Amino acid sequence: MTVPPDKLATWANAITVGRLLLSPLMFWAIPNDDRGSWISVGLWFVLCASDGIDGYLARRHGTTSAGAFLDPLADKVLVLGAMFTLVSTGVFWVVPVIVIAGREFTISVYRVLVGGKGISVPATKLAKYKTVAQQLAVGFALFPPTALDATWLWNSLLWLAVLLALISGGQYLWRARQLAAAQPMPVTVDQVG
Repeated sequence: MTVPPDKLATWANAITVGRLLLSPLMFWAIPNDDRGSWISVGLWFVLCASDGIDGYLARRHGTTSAGAFLDPLADKVLVLGAMFTLVSTGVFWVVPVIVIAGREFTISVYRVLVGGKGISVPATKLAKYKTVAQQLAVGFALFPPTALDATWLWNSLLWLAVLLALISGGQYLWRARQLAAAQPMPVTVDQVG
C-alpha cells in the first residue's frame, strides 16, 4: 500500500521522529571519559539501525515530503550531536568534526535553495558511505573494547568520513554548477532591443 506524498502520519516518519526525540538521551548517555559505555553503544546501535528501518519502510510504502525533510534532519542531529558530545569529552578532535559539520551545513542550505525551485537532491552513494563511516567512528569510540585500545580504528573512520564528506560535497556542488549552466539564460530588455 503506497502512501500519498503529502501524508504526515506514516510508520517511517514515526520512526524518524522517534530518532529525533531520543537523540538528546543518546548525548546524555555518552560518558564523560574516553573509556566507552555499553549503554551508549547499545543506544547508538538502535538509533543507527532505526535509520535503515525507516528508509526501508519509506521505500516500500512510498516517500513523503515530511519524511524527505525529517530523515536527513534526524541523521544530522544524531551524528553531529554525538560527534560534538565526543569533542566536549575530549574523545574526538574538533577539527574533523567542524569540517564534517561545515559540509553538512553547506549541502543542507543548497538542498533548501534548490528544493524551493522544485529540484530534488537525493543522497549520492558516497554520501551514504560517509554516513556509515561517521556512524562507525562514533560507535567504535563508544564501544568499550575499542574506545581506548583501538583509537586508530575510530580515528581512521573519522578521517575517512571527512574525506568522503569533502568528496561527496564537491559532487553536489559540481552538479549544482552543471545544473546552473544548463538553465536557459533569461532574456532581458537590452538583449531584445
